[in-house]
Amino acid sequence: MQKTNAMRLLDAAGIQYTVKEYEVDESDLSAVHAVELLGMPGEQIFKTLVLRGVSGNHFVFCIPAAEELDLKKAARLSGEKKIDLIPIKELQPLTGYVRGGCSPIGMKKTFPTFIEETAELFDYIGISAGIRGCQIFLAPGDFLKFTAAAAADLTVETSKM
Repeated sequence: MQKTNAMRLLDAAGIQYTVKEYEVDESDLSAVHAVELLGMPGEQIFKTLVLRGVSGNHFVFCIPAAEELDLKKAARLSGEKKIDLIPIKELQPLTGYVRGGCSPIGMKKTFPTFIEETAELFDYIGISAGIRGCQIFLAPGDFLKFTAAAAADLTVETSKM
């Protein structure tokens, strides 16, 4: 396996991680599909979303694979009046990563990063390694420290039945 930029940065920082690869299905690049292929709990695998506020500033949000980002919470946390996902065509020029392989580690620029607070419930979490079909697993504390991320309630509340 070829080392990705995210892996090289973690190596340089002395952060321990493991890598799991899975077969890429170009017709389904969703995080939920990746979770199914990895055979891992969906709450433990985090997808990376890149958003832009009305100010033009960019932000990174990491949430569990099957969850939906609450845009009002994201705007409040980022200090923006409104915030939206960037168009897919802007993802690679902005971050250096493609859809389905966007890692919160090693983007072209460092953006303020937030992760769903439930990440701290696990011994390790999965994030994209920076290419499709590859996940990095590391301790949430290491992720928080390395990315200077803030842990917060980020997802849409689901009604309890």
